[in-house]
Amino acid sequence: MKQRLKRIRPASLFKEFIQSEKAGGLVLVFATILSLVVANSGWQTAYTHFWHIDMGGHSLVHWINDGLMTIFFLLIGLELEREIYKGELSDMKGALLPIFGALGGMLVPAGLFLLLNFGTATQDGAGIPMATDIAFAIGILSLLGNRVPTSLKVFLTALAVIDDLGAIIVIAIFYTTSIAFTNLFIAFGVLGFLFLLNRLKVHNLIPYLIGGVVMWYFMLHSGVHATITGVLLAFVIPFGNGDKKTASSVLQHFLHKPVAFIILPIFALANTAIVLSSDMGQVLSQNYSLGIALGLIVGKPLGIFLFSFVAVAFGFCKLPSDLNWKSILGVGFLGGIGFTMSIFITLLAFDNEVIINNAKFIILLSSLVAGLIGFFGLKFVLTTPQVEEEE
Repeated sequence: MKQRLKRIRPASLFKEFIQSEKAGGLVLVFATILSLVVANSGWQTAYTHFWHIDMGGHSLVHWINDGLMTIFFLLIGLELEREIYKGELSDMKGALLPIFGALGGMLVPAGLFLLLNFGTATQDGAGIPMATDIAFAIGILSLLGNRVPTSLKVFLTALAVIDDLGAIIVIAIFYTTSIAFTNLFIAFGVLGFLFLLNRLKVHNLIPYLIGGVVMWYFMLHSGVHATITGVLLAFVIPFGNGDKKTASSVLQHFLHKPVAFIILPIFALANTAIVLSSDMGQVLSQNYSLGIALGLIVGKPLGIFLFSFVAVAFGFCKLPSDLNWKSILGVGFLGGIGFTMSIFITLLAFDNEVIINNAKFIILLSSLVAGLIGFFGLKFVLTTPQVEEEE
């Protein structure tokens, strides 16, 4: 008799999220390959110059990284808010497994990087291997189709969202240089006003979006990275009961496709215009290169696996019945796909263009290796198709 595996049907927003991330991951791959090809062709000079065209005192790539990416962070904030109120993070017992996994997936890679770079000019890059690219990671997991249990998708999604929150905290604390307190206080004053609107049950999105733009402007001139505005704004937009008609759900639904198919591909095009060096051996032997590679390929899966195992062993949480430690390790390797957030932190950590260029290449190479190991490892482990039962 064929064993039927009961699965809880994911909420529509979760399904939409998974579907958009899968397709978005493929678009990101295409944008990255296109950017690499053009950057190493006869159009190299024109292509790299294009992204550095001056617009209002800042380069085009600066507006993309500090402006468009704020919208990406807004979506992350909305997804994190939903996870906290109604998703995997709403129940502390269920949330502890991905929380511990994400914590290990941040601390161990950072520790390995510092082991090789502490006391050097590149030690600020410790945050680079801490990040997980949620689009690529979920996209690759989705390629395995119906072999993947829902609980594994939820674990990876929750882990990646917590990971992103950790990256945001790291950016706010460690990659803020000098602070203009007047602008910062104005930004938080706007945040306080929007919070008041939330308490007064103002559900119209327009005042929140206008306030978000004002807050972003003052945050941009405060010294704190402007993309933090996106996450802060997400948590003052009314969540209500979380149904599809609430302000938070409407905005999250609206942002999914623009972020997946426009903003992240543009970010990839602008930031992966990497001119490949003829002496890759020297690039790979640099301490920061080894730190990034070791952090993403070894540190990420090791940290996620060990911290999750310890959490279960000490009874803080339970491993879902349809998962095993081999699948957790496989997802740990998918966590080693840094890409978007790793490149973003690279731009904040380093000033030297050569180091930035080389670090981007190592991030791409390491993410590719980690992704391939994760994909084929899970393909070997997840052999039984899952049966989804409609409720």
